Amino acid sequence: MMNSRFRCALRRATRLLALWPMLAGATPLQGAVRHVLLVSVDGLHAIDMARYVAAHPHSTLAQMSAQGITYSDARTPAPADSFPGLLALITGGTPAATGVYYDVTWDRHLAPPTGPCMATGARVAWNEAVDRADGRGIDPAKLPRDPARGCARVWPWQYLRVNTIFDVVHAAGGATAWADKHPAYAIVQGPFGHGVDDLYTPEIGANAEGLAPTADRVTASIERTEAYDAMKSRAVLREIAGFRHDGVTPAPVPTVFGLNLQAVNVAQKLTGYADAGGAPTPALSDALDHVDALLGTLRAALVAHGLADSTLIIVTAKHGNGPIDPGRLRLIDARHLRVAIESAVPGEPAQLTPDQGALIWLHHGTAAAIVARALDAQRAALGIRRVLWGARLALRFPSPARDSRTPDLIVIPDDGVIYAKPNASKRAEHGGFLADDRHVAMLLSGPMLPDPGRVLREPVATTEVAPTLLAALGLDPDHLQAVREQGTPELPGANWARLSPH
Repeated sequence: MMNSRFRCALRRATRLLALWPMLAGATPLQGAVRHVLLVSVDGLHAIDMARYVAAHPHSTLAQMSAQGITYSDARTPAPADSFPGLLALITGGTPAATGVYYDVTWDRHLAPPTGPCMATGARVAWNEAVDRADGRGIDPAKLPRDPARGCARVWPWQYLRVNTIFDVVHAAGGATAWADKHPAYAIVQGPFGHGVDDLYTPEIGANAEGLAPTADRVTASIERTEAYDAMKSRAVLREIAGFRHDGVTPAPVPTVFGLNLQAVNVAQKLTGYADAGGAPTPALSDALDHVDALLGTLRAALVAHGLADSTLIIVTAKHGNGPIDPGRLRLIDARHLRVAIESAVPGEPAQLTPDQGALIWLHHGTAAAIVARALDAQRAALGIRRVLWGARLALRFPSPARDSRTPDLIVIPDDGVIYAKPNASKRAEHGGFLADDRHVAMLLSGPMLPDPGRVLREPVATTEVAPTLLAALGLDPDHLQAVREQGTPELPGANWARLSPH
């Protein structure tokens, strides 16, 4: 009888083998759109964009809204973190399909980077923790190992269980590019490892928002974060001009490309909001202005190079940040969660990932009920609204008994609670299940869209971006595994088949 590790490896191999002939036969690009520029303004809520457009009628965002479709009730998957948030946009799937629940997780079938290579479980970090000492690229010695593959190192793209929009577009003959904040965002390359032709991932560094001493870390300063965003935007400008991100190597203008912007995210964490209605603080206003200016330069470049009429621009966010209401903020030392778990079951947890919520992996899943009762007994002190485990957890995600990556327990805290480091002073955070984390901006903009200036209020999900993007390019959204597995629909409001010139 096959053991569980072998079955997991066999399932993965079967997935990839089934996918390859489908992608190899992908139809050529033939849609109404020739290029798609995807911009994730991390932290940008729907209310942030609505307020900004209303207050700045001559802004770039206002012009884009007048030329597009705004979705006022768009939600990210939960937990609302950068990795599941980005993967939702480029795969059409939630963590149940992608297998990626956060930037730091646990896989029961892997082995740690060092020591005996046995499937005892391993911490899997897709942030700056796996960088080389100089920050330039990933250090293989820091990667977990897979006993089912001869103890080979697991690279980020190999951790992703489904293919991406970049894979599909690349297979159809299109060029692809992406810029993001850590080298570990090489996960966007897709499970074959070559979906993105031009990948640019300058390290932003550790999350330093609201921590002391701040030193010279990028995210300890809104101004430094804006400079970082501008650097990545310049890379995209070079791609629009017909070069790779270095500005030296000639390359075709990408069919699908984009970047994430961090200034709004950092401003929300450092200064928060002025009131419960989402009025921005002066620092957050400045960050929003900076994003608007960068979007303006990108649109101007598209015009200058004759690409504006054939380019669809999508502005959304991997996640929001909460609480918006400053009166609800409650910082709780994340160590208290760990103490509660360890006191209930010595030796646990295997991995605790806290933020605006907490994901908990155990060495022994049979202890989940004991841990849940211990946490529930301290609900008031720990700011816990509810704990998902067992049958409740299985309603949202694959059972941890059958999936090596599903957390054993998930803590959903009271509105406004952030599990933070002892010296943190942040005003907001993400990573949870509540509206402030998940209710994000979403705007499709381009001259090819019908009935411009519409605001659609029906609920949509950020997973719907991926199939919409492919449909706009004249490609079959069902080439995405997660779209097929989860039945992800396209965003409403544009009939791409009707708009196609063919």
